Amino acid sequence: MKEKVFQYLDGDRIIWIIAMIFGLVSVLAVYSSISSLAHKFQEGNTFYFLMKHGFMLISGFGIMYLMHKTPHRYIFRLSQLLIWLTAILLLITLLFGTNINGGVRWITIPVINQSFQTSDLAKIVLIAYVARVLSQNSTERRNFKRGVLPIMGPILIICALILPANFSTAFLLLVTCMTLMFVAGTRILHLLSITAAGVLLFVMLLGIASAFPNVLPRVSTWKSRIASFLPESEPEKVWDQKTGTFVIPESSPRSEMDLQRNYQVEMAKIAIHRGGMFPNGPGRGTSRNYMPHPYSDMIFAFIIEEYGSILGGLGLLMLYIILMFRILKIASRTEKKFSAYLALGLGFLLVLQALANMAVAVNLIPVTGQPLPLVSMGGTSLWFTCIALGIILNISRENKLPPSRSNSKQAFA
Repeated sequence: MKEKVFQYLDGDRIIWIIAMIFGLVSVLAVYSSISSLAHKFQEGNTFYFLMKHGFMLISGFGIMYLMHKTPHRYIFRLSQLLIWLTAILLLITLLFGTNINGGVRWITIPVINQSFQTSDLAKIVLIAYVARVLSQNSTERRNFKRGVLPIMGPILIICALILPANFSTAFLLLVTCMTLMFVAGTRILHLLSITAAGVLLFVMLLGIASAFPNVLPRVSTWKSRIASFLPESEPEKVWDQKTGTFVIPESSPRSEMDLQRNYQVEMAKIAIHRGGMFPNGPGRGTSRNYMPHPYSDMIFAFIIEEYGSILGGLGLLMLYIILMFRILKIASRTEKKFSAYLALGLGFLLVLQALANMAVAVNLIPVTGQPLPLVSMGGTSLWFTCIALGIILNISRENKLPPSRSNSKQAFA
């Protein structure tokens, strides 16, 4: 039975199994968590959202299958053109994009009337471009002018275009690109110069936002998320004659703020606490009734509430860690530098995004809005995750092919 299932699936079998487990978890968690969404938009029809998510998931796996059969040498050839087309798309999104949930991150495809985040495309394209340049400039990568500048320009341009609407994605993408450069042998001093340029660009954007609030409205969101995450100063207390102690007045700014500050994370912490160590069972979570976005941003907390900290929490974390180790193994076995850098970059970004989502749920970092890859209910972002995994599986597949059937070494640096 096992051989029949995998006779059509090439590449790393463990990655296929992990992806299937994520898909199963996604269906169970999303269907259990969408009741409030269904009541708000579909008069309580949860089946509508289940079918919609199921379609995106099945089509995503179809895309993954096609990508794992498509030689990734085409990505090598097209990455130089795609990087500039992606920059144009990001600029169009920034100027004319659709505003959803306070962020202008989407553009709509006219024919099929489907919106997608251009930053999802930019993640794959930029990593492919960086992998190409690093593989070609192996002898010059320690030279700032010839080895670093050709990469630094596109990295900063793409991240700068993503930053106004999606700070967390721009940050994760920058960290991933710098990690690739470090692995490829770029000097620490040169990486620090890129970091300094990124910080300078960020400070400039903050200055522009302060002078022209309407230009970069998302900056206020960044500030409020960071401020709600940081510890607050203790408000002034007054003497209460009834209790004989100093208390915080109910009308104090701190009390009003406590009712609203970081509501999403506070509800996630309650859900995790109710989950306990062991599973409560599917459909028994109650946080879907009050926690914002239990099917996307906070799905990790909702899964823990229904499946416990051991199975739901540590289980999911271990799957992502195993996925990263499998990708590292694939990258170490390939003879082509481009293939190794591409697999490493796509895998690192995917797992880093997952860790960011989990860290938000347990209040380790401020709210980022990053979905849990292959688990959160999503639209085209799910497709782009499947594209990334499909590319990694294709690299794994070609590692196993004999030299006569694999891509020519002349096609890659």
